[in-house]
Amino acid sequence: MTDEDGLRSRRPSSIPKAAHGVDETVAFPCEQPEGVEEDTRTPGALRSILQSSSYQEADQDEIFLKSEATRGIRLQLDFLKAETQLREHQIAHTIVVFGSTRICEAQAARRTVASIVDELSLNPDDDGLQRRLKAARSIAAKSKYYRIAREFGQIVGAAGEKAIGGRLMVMTGGGPGIMEAANRGAHDIGAQSIGLNITLPKEQNPNTYVTPELCFRFHYFAMRKLHLLMRARALVAFPGGFGTMDELFEVLSLAQTRKIGPVPVVLVGESYWRRAFDPDFLVEEGVIDPEDRDLFWFAESAEEAWLGILRWYEAAGRPLLPVGNDASRGKSINQEVGS
Repeated sequence: MTDEDGLRSRRPSSIPKAAHGVDETVAFPCEQPEGVEEDTRTPGALRSILQSSSYQEADQDEIFLKSEATRGIRLQLDFLKAETQLREHQIAHTIVVFGSTRICEAQAARRTVASIVDELSLNPDDDGLQRRLKAARSIAAKSKYYRIAREFGQIVGAAGEKAIGGRLMVMTGGGPGIMEAANRGAHDIGAQSIGLNITLPKEQNPNTYVTPELCFRFHYFAMRKLHLLMRARALVAFPGGFGTMDELFEVLSLAQTRKIGPVPVVLVGESYWRRAFDPDFLVEEGVIDPEDRDLFWFAESAEEAWLGILRWYEAAGRPLLPVGNDASRGKSINQEVGS
């Protein structure tokens, strides 16, 4: 018998089935009945192993995922989830709007003032109520900025699908007040808008005017700020507190240090911002350069803010909208009705 005959005699009579099929009839060792000696183990030993956190797959182990060791991974996920969604929606440009969460519609502001006045009529010497009334009247006086932010949201929403290079959308922090107004303006005309909410110890809900599939909640402020700037073609800051100041000075610092290219920064409400910070004083003190005052400008209306942004890009040779586009007129629905 030749070697070839021997090989032929050992070949299977038919092609074998693929190994490890789901219909295997031979049990794995772990499925074999345990011996008598093995049955005497401590009852529940296997259950203890299966229930141990160490036995959980890493992506199912919540305690591990929230540990200090995985902070880097959480930062990546915090960034990646929103980035994936924004890319899927083909969003190329954003106009970021920030301002106080406390500035509300005029009617709501007047109701708050009236309520405190009623309380004071019963407790006229209450210093706490006097302070609250003063603050409420100040907020009521600034309720015009809610209207302006809403008008601005309408203008940007109308231009959204006409921008050069991809979709343009309003992006806010997703909260109440001025941010709600900007998202609401876009919603008024059926345009989408983005909200970047943040997890806080005192939980806040996103405003209901953000497009649901474009409303994100971040754990890390750093990742939220990164997304606020990545696609930003302008920052429009309305009167606000620490949060608004934080975003504003973040952008100004990055532009001043050339860490990012310059972007239009519009401060709505010159009288407020002149008191909130004094760039002329900073120049006089020598802590900023005179040219740093040119990193922003003031506006008093939605139309003025929008046209200023468009002119900035035209002067830079990078127009946001095609020349002669109707959206460049910068009028909101409310202004169109009133004209």
